[in-house]
Order: sequence, then structure tokens, then C-alpha cells
Amino acid sequence: MSDHLPRLGDTPAGPSSTLDPDGRLAIRRLLPGTVEDAWTALTDPARTATWFGTWRGDPATGIEVQMDAEEGRPWMEARVLVCDGPRRLELETGEAGDPWVLELTVEEAGPGWTAVTLRQRVAEAEAAAMIGPGWEFYLDRLVASRTRGDVTAISFEPDYVPGRCDHFRALYPAT
Repeated sequence: MSDHLPRLGDTPAGPSSTLDPDGRLAIRRLLPGTVEDAWTALTDPARTATWFGTWRGDPATGIEVQMDAEEGRPWMEARVLVCDGPRRLELETGEAGDPWVLELTVEEAGPGWTAVTLRQRVAEAEAAAMIGPGWEFYLDRLVASRTRGDVTAISFEPDYVPGRCDHFRALYPAT
């Protein structure tokens, strides 16, 4: 990965991406600060705007999220399935026939550090090869926003795609 990724101590902020025993992709990043601060970075529209995009609407009935790093800055609909602040947020996005369920968890990771883990069920390697790098890209932007890094310096291509595609393919057993 490029040298522009934020560094936490002697270890790069990423990647820490695995396949959970239940078959979900799990992408973890460490952030400086408290669980509450990380939760705010994930749920406050002004804070999400710094790394992902802003959102509008009522979490009880549905929200729209603008993906600022995507071409055309599209809005996508999302439904909050679980909001157990400041520890767990579960969202559903995408088409009715093929929704994505995203789970974000926040936990202490040592003095002054918090771990944020995004999980998503992805059925097969080729889909994971595109979805996983996308979430790594956004979570690395989150890290940059929390470490005063330059969020705009993080490049999706070639660092994440194609740079991380093989890593995600390799998480799935050959069929």
C-alpha cells in the first residue's frame, strides 16, 4: 500500500481484513481516542462527512447517505436495523432483492485506542474482491480523519483496486 496511509505507532493502520468463522468479511481499524469518540465519527452526519459522506433523514424510518468519494457523489438509501450506541450499528443498504447488511462494532483496544470493525456477508470471492477493498478504502479514510491525515490523498485506484483484490479472493476457499 502507499506510504500516504496513516501510521499508528510502528504498525500501518491497515490492513486487518479477515473472514469471520460465520462467513462474514471483517475489516478492522484502530482509531486513537475513546469508544464514544469513534461512535460519534460513525454516526454524526458532520463527522461522517469528513470520511464517508453526510446523511439525512430519521434513523427510525430510514436515511439517505451521500457517498462523497464515489463518482457523482450518489445518495443511497439505508435502513438502521440495530443502533446500540456506542457499541454496535447495523444497517441495510442496496436493492430489495439483494440487500447488503453492514455491521459496525466499536470496542476498546487498549489505553487511548478504539477498534472499529465492519462486517458484511459476501457470498463469493469475486464479489469480495471488489467489496472488501471498497470498505478498506473508506475505513482508511476514517483513520485519516481521526489522525489529521489527508483523507483526499487516499487513492482507491491502484492502492485498493487492484491492489487489495487478491487478498480478498484468497480469503475464500477455492471451489
